[in-house]
Amino acid sequence: MKLLSALLFSFALVALTQAAPPEGFTPLLGGKDLTGWKATGKADAWAAEDGMIVCKKGGGGYLLTDKEYGDFDFRCQFRWAKEGGNSGVGIRTPEKGDPAYAGMEIQLIDDENWEKVRKGKLADYQHTGSIYDVQPAKARANKPIGEWNNVRILCKGRNVQVWINGEETVKANLDDHSAKFKRHPGLERPKGHIGFQSYNDRVEFKDVVIQELK
Repeated sequence: MKLLSALLFSFALVALTQAAPPEGFTPLLGGKDLTGWKATGKADAWAAEDGMIVCKKGGGGYLLTDKEYGDFDFRCQFRWAKEGGNSGVGIRTPEKGDPAYAGMEIQLIDDENWEKVRKGKLADYQHTGSIYDVQPAKARANKPIGEWNNVRILCKGRNVQVWINGEETVKANLDDHSAKFKRHPGLERPKGHIGFQSYNDRVEFKDVVIQELK
């Protein structure tokens, strides 16, 4: 009876943490382990906890999906454990190489506290919701530290749109950035893996879902 109660409590925790996916979307995390994902750096930087993907520390490279995706509607939530966090969502990236250049990186960073904590000023293309080093976010919409932020990334052919907490931050035609193709060959890729970046401090992701588009 005690074992059954413990299992039911564990399942309830996962259910509370991870919401049911929207209609037509597929969850990318089962809640128990990181099946379907692979680390490009230190694997011990990553864990599955209570239905979340957790980056426990920096220096872990990226955690990438086993599967590649081309056109898709990707959604997740993230939150920082403390001020000064930096991470990102890699899209259409190959397994090897820096996703910020070999693919694309949608920047996630603590815009409000970065300069105070890290003693450095952010470039316009480094703010949350930007395509890193390509197209700056046109709005800032982070929630306070400790609260969950909603991310939506829509890729259709050469068009990429990003929303943070319902605020559109990027609406890009990648061909408008042809001058950056040499430095960012990932801008020309039609598909690739999706992943999360381990840069510095703990960051948590949940409700990680995707809908592939025809």
